[in-house]
Amino acid sequence: MLDIKEGPPDKELYALLHVSPEASDEEIRKAYRQWAQIYHPDKYQDSQMKETATENFQRICQAYEILTDETRRQIYDIYGMEGLTSGLELGPKLSKAEEIKEELERLRRRKEQENIYSHVRSSGSILTNISLPNFLQGDGIMKGMAMSTDVQSQLSKRVAVAIGGNMVVKGNAGGGGATAVLRHQISPASSVEFMASTGLRSILGVQTSRQLSTNSTATMGVSVSLRDGSINLSNTWSRQLSQSSNGNIQLVLGMESFVAVGWQRKEEKRSAAGEIKIGTSSFGASAHYTHRFSSKSHGRFGGRVGSSNLEIEVGGGRKLSRFSTVRMVYAIGIQGILWRFELHRGDQKLIIPVLLSKSLNPVFATGAFMIPTSLYFLIKTYFIKPYYLKREKQKSLENMEKTSAEVKEARSAAEKAQQLLKTVANRKKNRQVEINGLVILKAVYGNKKALNKRQTMEQQANDNAVDSQVIDVTLPLNFLVNDTGKLKLHEGIKKSGIMGFCDPCPGEPKSLHVEYSYHGERFEVTVDDYEELLIPQQSHGI
Repeated sequence: MLDIKEGPPDKELYALLHVSPEASDEEIRKAYRQWAQIYHPDKYQDSQMKETATENFQRICQAYEILTDETRRQIYDIYGMEGLTSGLELGPKLSKAEEIKEELERLRRRKEQENIYSHVRSSGSILTNISLPNFLQGDGIMKGMAMSTDVQSQLSKRVAVAIGGNMVVKGNAGGGGATAVLRHQISPASSVEFMASTGLRSILGVQTSRQLSTNSTATMGVSVSLRDGSINLSNTWSRQLSQSSNGNIQLVLGMESFVAVGWQRKEEKRSAAGEIKIGTSSFGASAHYTHRFSSKSHGRFGGRVGSSNLEIEVGGGRKLSRFSTVRMVYAIGIQGILWRFELHRGDQKLIIPVLLSKSLNPVFATGAFMIPTSLYFLIKTYFIKPYYLKREKQKSLENMEKTSAEVKEARSAAEKAQQLLKTVANRKKNRQVEINGLVILKAVYGNKKALNKRQTMEQQANDNAVDSQVIDVTLPLNFLVNDTGKLKLHEGIKKSGIMGFCDPCPGEPKSLHVEYSYHGERFEVTVDDYEELLIPQQSHGI
């Protein structure tokens, strides 16, 4: 069964041979011959050196065999070594990159479907409306409450069922309802749903969806009210406008007919959405923009305007853990001033709107915005940030302890590999010294934070916590300097795979810091793990 890891595909084989992922077969053969001259076991008499050479020579041979086989190289480029060890059969039926990728995606989808079939998924939400004006008037603080829950289960590869319920309480009145949906996947491009609900909305309905093209989907539905016999017809057309945006048009005909046009765009750092809705008795428009400041925090700005609503909201949220997010929104409009607190945990939501004032007093509105904002930044600065820094440090220490044996073994292998490079590396270095060319004076690779700390230390006294997360790679980089006095490390290739390197801190972000001399001048540069390095460059001057 295929088990693909998340993240960029493995490129270690290219790092081993020190070639670009776009290298030709001839370039790969040339690189293989150069490395074979260094690591061929027959060149060494000492038993330990011979053993080290044999291990590294086998790695080079494996890289050469895979990268010079067109089909295996295509699989490796798409999914790394996991793709080669997935049990995928190679042959003339899978001769093109598109065919290989399609087959690997099929295996991945099959595994994902099996995981879905073996689980029952549930979701739910709780909304509690709190009103401070009502509380001050002695009418109680709770204005209303709503709850909903939904349980979904995949009965087979084509059939799924969902059962849900909801309850609403407002003042002295309330009600509830239950809904059941049966979904059948007719084909990869079309499906049909049968729905029945009772309680607040007693209806029977059917809806069918079909993928019209790679980028377009259409959905049509009809429902009948069991209370008054009214019929509702709905049509929705969705289209992928670009890689990061899509749009939709919805038309509903019935007791409350309307047409709505919506648009959504989602990128790595920002997302936005908007909708215009025009009905027989009302109209409205809404839009919101979300900016992600980091992987854990985001800010949001939005607004709504219509025949019965006018509101502007601003807020933000923070990710507490892998599954939990907390948000706070400040909103001001014709209905008053309110705060809204949200806690999202997986598919569960707790939403607490707090109505602060029914009137739009400017002083009160400013205070309602400034007070929680100031409190947040104070709490973040003096409590949240120190807590997360402490937790990250603890996790880093635990990871170091957990991977210490693995790192120790990798360091030993890297040092042995450097020993075999030493003679040629020193010869190349001496040659560059003679012609006043490129000489690597100092190069260290490892934990990005540890490297920054190392560089800012006023005294170069050894710091075990720092040095244990970096490795000296001066010698292998001097070896990689070519005859023209240049050094290039290719983009998109993790540097720990280079001969003489290792990963001194698995799971941590890494960088490479290089100090070098060229034509009598000193230079230095720091690059990220997958970033290209090309030296010498005048911009690196000290």
